[in-house]
Order: sequence, then C-alpha cells, then structure tokens
Amino acid sequence: MANPRSNFISAMLGGLVAVVVGAILIAAGVVDTGKKTTVVQQAQTPSPGIDPPGPASGRTVADIYRSVGPGVAFVQATVTTTDNSLIPGFGPPQRGTATGSGFVLDKSGHILTNSHVVSGAKDVTVRFGKQDPVKAQVVGRDPSTDIAVLQVDPSKTKLHPLHLGDSNKVQVGDAAIAIGNPFGLDNTVTTGIISAIQRSINSPNGFNIDHVIQTDASINPGNSGGPLLDGAGRVVGINAQIETGGSGGGSVGIGFAIPIDTAKSVVPKLEKSGHIAHPYIGITTAPVTAQDAHDLHLPVSHGALVQQVNSGSPAAKAGIHAGHKQTSNGLIAGGDLIVEVAGRKINQPDDIATAIAPKKPGDVITIGFYRGKSLKSVTVTLAERPSKAPAQSRPGGGLPFP
Repeated sequence: MANPRSNFISAMLGGLVAVVVGAILIAAGVVDTGKKTTVVQQAQTPSPGIDPPGPASGRTVADIYRSVGPGVAFVQATVTTTDNSLIPGFGPPQRGTATGSGFVLDKSGHILTNSHVVSGAKDVTVRFGKQDPVKAQVVGRDPSTDIAVLQVDPSKTKLHPLHLGDSNKVQVGDAAIAIGNPFGLDNTVTTGIISAIQRSINSPNGFNIDHVIQTDASINPGNSGGPLLDGAGRVVGINAQIETGGSGGGSVGIGFAIPIDTAKSVVPKLEKSGHIAHPYIGITTAPVTAQDAHDLHLPVSHGALVQQVNSGSPAAKAGIHAGHKQTSNGLIAGGDLIVEVAGRKINQPDDIATAIAPKKPGDVITIGFYRGKSLKSVTVTLAERPSKAPAQSRPGGGLPFP
C-alpha cells in the first residue's frame, strides 16, 4: 500500500482531447486531491478469451502481441467540456474528442475500458486494428474504480476476447506487457516488469482504488483502459494512471494498473444495472506504526486512526470521533483507532474497504475501536457512497474510505 503521507503526482491516461477551438489536450483534465496527487483526466467473472495462452516460458512478446493485439480496442469518444485554462469547470461548452484504449471481454461485444476515457461522452466508437470503426454503447461506468463497460454489435466487427488472469498471483519482478494507443499511436506494445503491488491511487471521483499494480512498462496518455498483461498474455490489470514526476504528461517509468480481479467483481454489476452503489462509512483514516503508537500512547500498533468524520455520514451518526491535534509527522492525534470492521481485523486502512466491499448500502455492521485505552464498539448503517469524495481536512491526505 502506498504511504498516504508521501506526495506523488500521477496522471490519468485517457485521452488526447481536441476541442473545436483547436486546442489539443494530451490528457482529459486535472483533479487535485488532498494527497497532493495530480490526476489527469463480485460475483460472476467476465467470459475469458477463447484462446487461453500457454505457459509464460513458451511465449515471446511477439507471440503475445500477435495473439492479444487484435482484441485491443482504439476507443474514441466525443465529449463536451466547460473547462477553460483560467477557471476549471467554467466557460462555454466545447466539444472535443478523447481517445483511449480498451479490450474485448466476450463474443457478445462487451469491451472493458477506464471510466475516465468515456466520462461525459456523447458518442463512442471503437476500432480493432485496421477494421472500420463501429459505434459502441456505454453499458455502465463506475468512477470509484475507474472502470467502464462498452458494448458493440458483434455482427459489425470481428471480436477477439482476451484471457483474464489472476491479479492476486502477480508478484514483483514478473514480466509486464502493455498494449494500447499512447498519444493516438494505435497498436503500440511496451514491456517491463511488475515493479510494485498493493499500491493505492485516487479514482476520478476522489476515492481510493486499492490493491493497484505498479509497472515500469512504458504507458502514456492514450493507454488508459488498455490491458496490462503477464508473461503468458493474460490480462492482470487495466492501465489507468502514470507518475509524471511533475515534468510533463509522459511516462517516467512508473505506471499504475487497476487489478483485473477488481474488474471481475465490477463488470457483472455494470452489465446488469449500469452503475454500482458502493457502501459508505464516511471517514478518513491513516495507518499507525509502532513509533506512532509509542508517541501517541496508543494501546496497539495496528489499525486505522480516524483523521476526519464527514458531517452527516454513517460514522458521524454512530458517534465515531476524529482527531483534533496535528502532530509534527502529519498525523492528527486524538481520534478513535479502528481495529475491527464487520468481524474483520483491521491492521491498516485498506482493510476497512476490504471488510465492507461485500456489503451494500443499508446493511448494518459493527465497528470496534479504541478510544484512549478503552475498547468500544458501535453499530453503523452503511449509506451509499456520494458521487465525489468529501474534501479532506488533513494536509497530505489520509485515506478516504467508503
């Protein structure tokens, strides 16, 4: 998991955007989060590819490119924006074109891409290789996981579903292959390794996406929504964001992919209803170390220390307390230390999201926490996550959780 006290800049990769006034934007927009992270803008498993790849040792990058490439889509969306360079979100409506990537899930024409690639899209087309572009329908979008499902008429184009792997089995040092359309250069393949796992990035609406895969395979604006493959050609992630190093919009060798296991949970729900109602508690928390526990006189050195409780949230209604005194290392001290949620032990903030992921709005759960030295518990009725994460009061971040 990425340390929420560290600052980095990451960029969403979707789109070369060209507005009618002639300006060409390499990325679709900018979202400034409390973590000083700049982003540019369970159930059934989707059908695997019809030609599962063999052992990694028997396949070259060229082999994988030839077999997987035909299933990678060039996604183009006509969008309307009101952003201008002076006051984002204001100004006259401008039509433009955003481009990104995607890949085929099944013979029914379902295509997976990033939510931010088709955000605000009026018309969407996809193209595979040298085939003619075909119209695509946005079946559903989930900004909280940055996943979207498109669908094309399977009679209008030749479909090559990709085989989905298991992102839980990905290890640091494994081979990584990215195929997509960086800067509109379609059918581009790049290679590298898995450089880290269990990262945490911000979604387009400001909530955390956990268990993210980090790679040094070169990915750039336009790669958004394309597949990150393992050495056997199986999809293990969906390329979504890059670290820019503050020097521009291109790759500096650190990219982030949403794990395919997240998509396996999200896609069936999007296909069924077009959206996902995520459960929501309404707190911002931070991890604690042994040193934190010593300095703050905490009873244990694990858990999620409450930094902020959002007004009117389930946590506020249940009486969970936030901290009130900022320490020299950025923590806000004095809040409840959550150690159990819905029967699951909480070692770090990510565990909260994992604990409530199987739940739905309206479910009642129990939260166990230390207030000072006293171990307490409260019942919380989960709400539906708002469309955007509430502003965080703690400088440098903390982790906003559902």
